Amino acid sequence: MGLKGKLTAQIEIRAGGDVFHELFRYTPHQIPNMSPTTIQRCDLHQGEWGTVGSIIFWNYTHEGKQKVAKEVIEAIDEEKRSVTFKIVEGDLMELYKTFTASFHVETNGDVDLVTWTFAYEKLNDDIEDPLSLLGVCIKLTKDIESHHLKAA
Repeated sequence: MGLKGKLTAQIEIRAGGDVFHELFRYTPHQIPNMSPTTIQRCDLHQGEWGTVGSIIFWNYTHEGKQKVAKEVIEAIDEEKRSVTFKIVEGDLMELYKTFTASFHVETNGDVDLVTWTFAYEKLNDDIEDPLSLLGVCIKLTKDIESHHLKAA
């Protein structure tokens, strides 16, 4: 088994890819209202919402446990409707040497697809790939979709 890995999941949403991208870029602090069982808090620690280099602190639930993550916005691409976050502190750093989470939104006809990608390096071979964490992102995406469909 290798220590470096990459996982990807793609989810179809009906709430609008632009809405999803704008939410994560400019107003992620609203996400706890949309998915309170997954995300409890999202705070800006440094910089400005929606800018590369900004530092965001998350309180979230993973496998029934309260977790934290401090991340830096590493890249934003308006054309691809993507944001890349590099985890720099928190529970994931107990398992991974490096961990980057990103998403991008594609539109195919009248269907919007959100693609989540994790790139990581495990601290050792005994650590599992973060499949359950990818499941958290899928649930979060569906919760955001449901929230926006109800509001529409």
